[in-house]
Amino acid sequence: MKEVFPHIAVDPAVQFGKPVIAGTRVPVEVIVGHIAAGTSIQDVMQEYRLTKAQVLAALKYASKIVAEETVMVR
Repeated sequence: MKEVFPHIAVDPAVQFGKPVIAGTRVPVEVIVGHIAAGTSIQDVMQEYRLTKAQVLAALKYASKIVAEETVMVR
């Protein structure tokens, strides 16, 4: 498993290579999806047994990825 961002790792053998919280199988997209749906950080922490730093790292990582994305509109 290779750490690609603090608390975020990628391994082709884990979750099909999607970014996950390092040391877990919890995908970043699941964390971001829960927060976007209105789930509190505290509830996400409890449900997935994560620290606040891990949940915030998922949000920071997603923000970084979106900031680097360019969308071409025709």
